[in-house]
Amino acid sequence: MSSGGPPQSPAVAKTEVALEGECPLLAATFAYWDNILGPRVHHIWAPKCDHLVFLSDGEVTFLANHTLNGEILRSAECGAVDVKFFVLAEKGVIIVSLIFDGELKGDKNTCALSVILPQTELAFYLPLHNICVERLKHVIRKGRIWMQKGYNIISVLSLEIIPIMELLASMKTHSVPEDIDIKDTVLNDDDIGDSCHEDFLHKAISSHLQTCGCSIVVGSNPEKINKIVRTLCLFLTPTERRCSRLCRAEASFRYDTGLFVQGLLKDSTGSFVLPFRQVLYSPYPTTHIDVDVNTVKQMPPCHEHIYNQRRYMRSELSALWKTDSEEDIPPDTIIHTSETFTPDLNIFQDVAHRDTLVKSFIDEVFMLKPGLSLRSTFLAQFLLLLHRKALTLLKYIEDDTEQLWSKGARLQVPQQDGLYWARCVQQHTSFISIPAHRCSYMLMKRSLPQAKRAEVLSISAEFEDGLDLTVEGDLNIVMAFAEKLRGGLHSFVFGKPFYTSVQERDALLSF
Repeated sequence: MSSGGPPQSPAVAKTEVALEGECPLLAATFAYWDNILGPRVHHIWAPKCDHLVFLSDGEVTFLANHTLNGEILRSAECGAVDVKFFVLAEKGVIIVSLIFDGELKGDKNTCALSVILPQTELAFYLPLHNICVERLKHVIRKGRIWMQKGYNIISVLSLEIIPIMELLASMKTHSVPEDIDIKDTVLNDDDIGDSCHEDFLHKAISSHLQTCGCSIVVGSNPEKINKIVRTLCLFLTPTERRCSRLCRAEASFRYDTGLFVQGLLKDSTGSFVLPFRQVLYSPYPTTHIDVDVNTVKQMPPCHEHIYNQRRYMRSELSALWKTDSEEDIPPDTIIHTSETFTPDLNIFQDVAHRDTLVKSFIDEVFMLKPGLSLRSTFLAQFLLLLHRKALTLLKYIEDDTEQLWSKGARLQVPQQDGLYWARCVQQHTSFISIPAHRCSYMLMKRSLPQAKRAEVLSISAEFEDGLDLTVEGDLNIVMAFAEKLRGGLHSFVFGKPFYTSVQERDALLSF
């Protein structure tokens, strides 16, 4: 690979990150557009590890400059972050760039935070792309505030760049494979209860499905942890399995936001401290499984989790904005929010909703002879059943709301200055008409009042009986499957104002 572009002047600052084993990431860069000199690299992060491909600083600078070419006429909303994905076959690399506006050296500049990987790692990286992008987007939000105040943005970006390097390095060696042999899981035991207690296995799988397939498994025995991790991953898609990580025997990995299932080893004192912010920033609620004491706990459901997450994010950014110096609040400090929003720091709760779907599956799967493909086939049919129930539930809600909006129902909508009558318009209010990725944000502004929505979305007894969702836990599992198919479903059903877990239980009982 040959270097190009303007010479580095002044010299580009560089941070070398010591990592164990092989890191698939070649470098990360922060660049900006200089109105006189054009694209300039401000900082480079380079991993110190076993590399099959090596880039010189000049080559990294050339590639980073490439990400800002053509951005001089960029027109975007204030605060917008554009994600660009470059595949440079002639250079043998892929570049993921997040383009945003920020103030640097007193001027407003177009900036780019980029990660560079070998093209040979494309298949490895793609399943992890959304995880990396979402984490980088949030650190950019904090970084823009730091830039606005004239502080050092590099210290903020390093708080996420370095953990992402460590994440990619750990996934290179300990990620769960796409194809899991059922012989390596609890479901291959001769009899239920051979590896773990029957009730513990039932709770673990049920809660895992109720929290959209996101779980952390902690313990002191790496083999036992990994067996449970593989068992839970049987209920995930192949892509989701590649976003899951096994436990390391020597020492525990750190908790990483965005992974579906991860095994974590307790320390010498028999404990593992979970970082509050990272757990809260997970895209889905999480199940906590302790294989030492056979306990299963779970976070609140999706709509409550997202509500807590967004409120905490806003409080975090607000606290950073109010700082008078860089030392006032380090960017990695937990923000204690105002009294109007005080999420329980003990965010994991007992599994309150029992189910029949998983209970029946466990009872029946252990009736089949182990060592053959029978149990794998039975598992595939069980997952297909849940998927079809979720699709049917989505179709029911879509048809029900579409029918109502097409009639242009007259609804009384409360406003600050009193009450007025509004006429619902189909293209503005139907669940089916709103893009999935915007559903949880737009729908609350353009939908029915809560009492009316509960009336519309009350699932009839006939419908419940048809899908066999009369038990709360069963409905939670199917709702979680549907949430992954259509983001924002929980927020649509339970609506706004915010529902707590207790209120959600009452709403489910009314269905």
